[in-house]
Amino acid sequence: MNIQIFGIKKCRDTRKAERYFKERAISYQFVDLTVRGLGKGELGRVRAAVGLENLIDTEGKEYARRNLKYMAHDREEVLLAYPLLLKTPIVRNGTKATVGYCPDIWQGWS
Repeated sequence: MNIQIFGIKKCRDTRKAERYFKERAISYQFVDLTVRGLGKGELGRVRAAVGLENLIDTEGKEYARRNLKYMAHDREEVLLAYPLLLKTPIVRNGTKATVGYCPDIWQGWS
């Protein structure tokens, strides 16, 4: 397995996802979204797995701070420009991906 966890260290679900893989001795790569966002190719692969509408956190502080509720915008371009708008954690294993804490799905990946 080639697991990548995209998230923010302060996010409770991201920490739970990291703990899930650590407890099972499954190696993973953590990508801190405060440092680096998803690239265009990565976003495209995750979008294909979960859908673009499931990636943007419309309830989050960043969404409200940028006033995106009242503006017309291209979701993909906004997510590439502002990675803190992503719902976290995004856990990716090749072409498979999940958004949020989904241990039932991850269990089937092994």
